[in-house]
Formats: sequence, structure tokens, C-alpha cells
Amino acid sequence: MSEVTSFAELDLPEALLKAVAELGYETPSPIQAESIPKLLAGNDLLGQAQTGTGKTAAFALPLLARLEAGQREPQILVLAPTRELAIQVAEAFQSYAKYLPQFHVLPIYGGQSYSNQLRSLKRGCQVVVGTPGRIMDHLDRGTLVLDKLKAIVLDEADEMLRMGFIDDVQVIMDKTPPGRQVAMFSATMPTQIRAIAQKHLSNAHEIKIVTKTSTVERITQRFVLLENNQKLDALTRLLEGEDYDASIVFVRTKSATEEIAVKLGARGYAVASLNGDMNQTHREQTIRRIKDGQLDVIVATDVAARGLDVERISLVVNYDIPYDSEAYVHRIGRTGRAGREGKAILFVSPRERRLLRSIEQATRQPIEQMTLPTGAVIEQRRIQNFRAELAQSIETQDLTFFQGLIAQWQETLDCADNELAAALLFMAQKDQPLNVAAQFPALREPSNKRDRERSDRPVRERGERPDRAERGPKPRREMKGDYTTYRIEVGKEHGVRAGDIVGAIANEANIDSQFIGNIKLFDQFSTVELPATMPAEIFQHLKKVYVRKQKLNISVDQGSTERRAPGPGPRPGAGPRPGAAPKRRSQ
Repeated sequence: MSEVTSFAELDLPEALLKAVAELGYETPSPIQAESIPKLLAGNDLLGQAQTGTGKTAAFALPLLARLEAGQREPQILVLAPTRELAIQVAEAFQSYAKYLPQFHVLPIYGGQSYSNQLRSLKRGCQVVVGTPGRIMDHLDRGTLVLDKLKAIVLDEADEMLRMGFIDDVQVIMDKTPPGRQVAMFSATMPTQIRAIAQKHLSNAHEIKIVTKTSTVERITQRFVLLENNQKLDALTRLLEGEDYDASIVFVRTKSATEEIAVKLGARGYAVASLNGDMNQTHREQTIRRIKDGQLDVIVATDVAARGLDVERISLVVNYDIPYDSEAYVHRIGRTGRAGREGKAILFVSPRERRLLRSIEQATRQPIEQMTLPTGAVIEQRRIQNFRAELAQSIETQDLTFFQGLIAQWQETLDCADNELAAALLFMAQKDQPLNVAAQFPALREPSNKRDRERSDRPVRERGERPDRAERGPKPRREMKGDYTTYRIEVGKEHGVRAGDIVGAIANEANIDSQFIGNIKLFDQFSTVELPATMPAEIFQHLKKVYVRKQKLNISVDQGSTERRAPGPGPRPGAGPRPGAAPKRRSQ
């Protein structure tokens, strides 16, 4: 097909084109240009493309164009491997469908309240985006009906395979009506994924997008591994410890732009926010102020910063990691302009390392880990800046009046020259103390031991596995606090692996993997250590979660051992007893 230069050439409805234009989309990416016409025509599609190539718009826009406006039952089902991706895709659908009448999209994933999901399903929605486990749960309950489904999308199918969800995906697809449209996207195409495509796709068009390096070579890219509650402290250190002329800080939400700008302003920075709620006049004033040197920092969202071209910006801070690699490329493109050097720094929490790897794979450039400036570095920088301002004042200001005051005060206070100078220096630096090394302890490393160990390992291409000698012995999980051992009714005979159990609990119960203790696999059941303070609603939800087509049916373990044959099952009503003393995990 000829090169597509605008979305208007793709025969999309005017309502979608208007929303796309407002989002700042101009030229369709290769995956969008090839996928949209085929999906608009009702064809099945098998797409191979990395995260960050614009896949969401590639399937969302054409499928939205084929919706029946008056139908309340789900017409589109999107399966995603993680709740983070499910939320991202649902938000994208909502943005694209801004001007479609009576449109509703519902994200469904573990850790959410069932009652809220049930109310939304009863109210009606055209699009459901969810993780396989929670979708299976609603199908088993009969609360999600797919009789009117027009299309199903498998997003990041290879990730679902890696996380052990592919069997659930097969079951879900078998429950969709015949004749529905199928779109499958995967960064790689292993045998199992291609087998699913051959079984469920009909006369599918196959598209493969080869991603080229798209980041600017003059930009130095680094990341900081930290917990989310450390971001503001880390940002303050970077702004003090890094050399830059002006900086732009990217966040995900409009409210975050204002909140962080206020907090930075309170710490003495010349800062302003930039978001989609601002009118054009206010936006132009803000951009003019940073160009003129009246501002040093802008806190912005992706949409608000599109088209921003300010030569002073030499540092980009990704305060919130973008879900889309294409958005990352746009962000860091705000620096390193006109042939100058630029710096881009990315904040990454342990749970976001997968997004970091996706960005590296999509851009084909490694992002190096960095350490934050120490208190000693910040102290020296403050002293140097203060000394430079002092020297400028000596050279450029008429100090006659102040010299007279100094002579008068020396006589009145009966003090030496250096004492008076030290006292004045102390008073002048109160808002930004010069002696700060002791006040800036090193930020605590992320608590997930495995993530700390992974941070020094080289990035591997997806699907590449190190040999046993390189991997070394698997470290034992070390955690503190009260833990209870639970029994789940899935074991070796069902083909389960420890990773399957971790993935199911982490994604469906919203329990971070670092809080999942030791796992032991037996023939017909397994045991897993979980926090004793786990809420009762999560415990009840885990009873219904599936792994390898088996319900977990979780219960408090009554002393299972490898030598003991599995009994008839847990006692009726097994589970955490209100007020019961938790098992104390040995330290």
C-alpha cells in the first residue's frame, strides 16, 4: 500500500479522527497504517510488533469504528497479561471514544472490588479489557456474557504465555461466539502462540513491524531504581546535582503536574505546570517564560508537551515511566535539540522493570542504571553556586552603603572580620543550607532482593535464556514479618510451576511478588507463604482464581508435608479466623 501520511486517509469516523487530533496524533505509525484498514474490513489479524509501536490505537480505532451504538452487551474483549496494561488499554479506548455517544469501557482485573465490577457489567459496556484470570472468573459466574461479542484482541500474547496464562486464554477464546473477529499481537512468535493463531484465526493477515532505533544519539539515557514514595526526594536531588540549563519533568496525570509543581516551588525552584486543562494563552505564556529564563523546570503531561521546542531544555526526567515506548521517544526528544547534548533520566520502581525492558527493546538502546547525587555532591554544588553569586555581586554591585554598615557593626558587636562574615553567610543561606551532607542520607534500595540483583545484569532480548552456569544458584527469598502458610489445590500433576503461582497471585490479588514467600510444589497440591494480614476479601477471591485450569481453592495449611499423602481436602470454611494469632515467620 502507498505511504499513509494522516489518519484522515484511513476511513475512520469523524468522531474518532477528532479525538485522535486532540491527543496530538499526526502521522499513523507503521503498525497503525497497516492494521487499521484490515481490521476495518473485518479481517482477522496476526501482528508481530514490540511494545511502544502504537499497537493499542492500531486495534482500538478500527474496532471502535465498527461498534453498534445502542448495544449494551460487550462487543469487544481485550485480554492483557497484567493489570497495568489492562488499565492502560482501557484508558486509551476511553480517550479514543471521547466523542462516541453512550460509550462505556470496563477494565477487569484482580484486586478490584467484585461489587463495582458487577454493577458496571449490569449497567452495560461495549468494551471489556481484562486479565485472563479475572475474565475466567466472571465467565464461570455467568456475570460476563459474550453472546454479542464482535471481536477479541490478544495483546502481548507472548507475555501471557510467559506468565502461565495461555491455557486460560484458550478456554476464553473457546467460549467466544463463532464468526467473531480476532486480532492477536505479540512481540515474538513462539510455537505455542502460532498454534493458537492457526486454531482461532481465520484467513488472517500477518503483519510484522521491524522497529528501528528511534532515539536521538546525542541523548544520554539513564534510570534510577527506587520505590514510588521516594520519587520527590529523588527528583529534588537530581535537580540539584545534575548540570542542566532547563528541565522538563513528565508525569502521567494533570493533577500530578500541579501537585509536583507546587512542591518544587515550595523548595525554591522556578517551576510551572503544563497540562491539557490550560488554555492556549496560558500555555504560550508558560513556554515563553521558560524560553526567557524566568522558569527552570516545567512539569508536564505527554499531550501538553507535544510540539514543545525549547532549546534551553537539556534534561528530561521521566517521573512516571510511560506505558508506551513511542511516548518515551517523544518525551526525551524534548532535549538534545539543534545538535546539542541532552540527558534523559527515568524513575523505575521494581514492579515497572518490565516496562523498562520493553522501552530498551523497542528503542534498541540500553538505558544505564545510575545512582542519585549524594549529600556531599549537593553540598559542594550549593557552595560553588553561592560563591559564584557572591563573586558576581562583588564585581557588579555598588557596595558602599553595605561596607559602611559592616564597619559600624564590627565596632558595635566587637567581633572579628571572619566572625561577622560567617554570621552573615549563615543568615544568607537559611533557605538553602550549605552544610547539607548529613541531611541527605542515601535513598533506601528497593526492598525486592531479586530486583536489586537483576539491576546489574545485562539486558537480554526477549526469549533469550542464560545457561545454568551464568544464572548461578537461585537465591532464597528473605522476608520479615508475620506469614501464614496456605495450601492451594494445584500441583505438579497439573503441570504447575512456581512462576505460575506467583503470576496468578500477583496479578489477580494485587499482591506484589516481593510479598509472596516460599512456594513448595507437591504432586496434587502446593503450599505458599503469604502475609498473615492478607484481607479476607482477597483470601476469598484467591479461592476462585485458576492456575493451569485448576481452581486454587486456597485454605490455611494444616501441616502438609512432601511425605504425607494429600488428604480429602481442607476442612470446611478453612481460612484466616478472625482474631486468630498469625503464624510467626522465623527470621
